[in-house]
Amino acid sequence: MNAIISAPGQQQGQPPGASGDTLPLLEVHQLSHLHAPGKGCENVSFELYPGEVMGVVGESGSGKTTLLHTLAGNLPPQSGYIHYRDRQGDVLNLQSLSEGEQMRLLRTDWGFIHQNPRDGLRLRASAGANIGERLMAQGERHFGRLREAGRKWLDAVEIPLSRIDDQPRTFSGGMQQRLQIARNLVSEPRLLFMDEPTGGLDVSVQARLLDLLRRLVVSLDLSVIIVTHDLAVARLLADRLMVMKEGQVVESGLTDQILDDPQHPYTQLLVSSVLTP
Repeated sequence: MNAIISAPGQQQGQPPGASGDTLPLLEVHQLSHLHAPGKGCENVSFELYPGEVMGVVGESGSGKTTLLHTLAGNLPPQSGYIHYRDRQGDVLNLQSLSEGEQMRLLRTDWGFIHQNPRDGLRLRASAGANIGERLMAQGERHFGRLREAGRKWLDAVEIPLSRIDDQPRTFSGGMQQRLQIARNLVSEPRLLFMDEPTGGLDVSVQARLLDLLRRLVVSLDLSVIIVTHDLAVARLLADRLMVMKEGQVVESGLTDQILDDPQHPYTQLLVSSVLTP
């Protein structure tokens, strides 16, 4: 890839992520994608470390979803840069990757969980095929191994193995979301983007899904960027938070610090539930 910046050595003074790795997995500097003034994301900078969960919160229209889609390559940055450290330790400039290289990242190192699972599934393919498809994109062709991977991940996300040949359009919303998670995690990604993963689900289904997500994030040592309007979800899953308002990050820090002692007036309003998400 001609987008390699460097293969950095150990740097001093860097805070470790949850996995203890002291080198950032993702470096974002002055990233912007605006649809109109104050609509989108503007001049966003942060670092994400291996094993760390970053939550992005704010009311509707704050720019958090635009930021997520720009980070994931679904929207082009208008300014700034995104650097990603791959499995070999090389730092890639994501804007310089070809379309094929970006697709390879999405099929291997990254995953994306949509708020509406129907956007992330093939509804008329079987549940097993939805899981196996990502492995096939990486070159796996052995039916037995594909079938076994489907069974393993259906079990991991608490979907009965008897549903492996059923189409996800016959599943409940909660089961569809769990299948979408399995479809993304089968390739053992390092970085997972999540857009309101519990949105639209009833409270009991949300609780079950959140418990599953928390267990998988820890057991797989995943790095995650999660967008949510629900501060309870952010507290449960995120190590750090960024609070967005009108396209800009107005406050960031450790999750408990932000939620227990917010400093910015906007964050104080969010925490006190004065603003409606």
